[in-house]
Amino acid sequence: MQRMNPRQMKQAMKKMGITQSEVPDVSEVIIRTKNNEIVISNPQVICVDMSGNKSYQITGAESVRSLSGSSEDAGPSIPEEDIELVMSQTGCTREKAVEALEAVDGQPAEAIIKIVSE
Repeated sequence: MQRMNPRQMKQAMKKMGITQSEVPDVSEVIIRTKNNEIVISNPQVICVDMSGNKSYQITGAESVRSLSGSSEDAGPSIPEEDIELVMSQTGCTREKAVEALEAVDGQPAEAIIKIVSE
């Protein structure tokens, strides 16, 4: 099977009425769900226009913030599931689990090892 070169791909997309362009100067994208915000920092955003219907492709560094109203979001927040996992595996307090997760950049396995080895 032959691969289509980028020039041929552009021509085919143009024939089908599909255009794509980069959205300039985007500093942050926020996707708000019922309980959280997914924050994408330093994103690259591509707008794909198909016969008047636009869709966006976003790439970048992702973090999740809770919408519980707490203002403790100095950096990326830690998912509740990760906190509960660390607590259940180590029997530690919530505060200790959060502290360990923050110390290891939100990696649950490393946080568990950190707490168990103390």
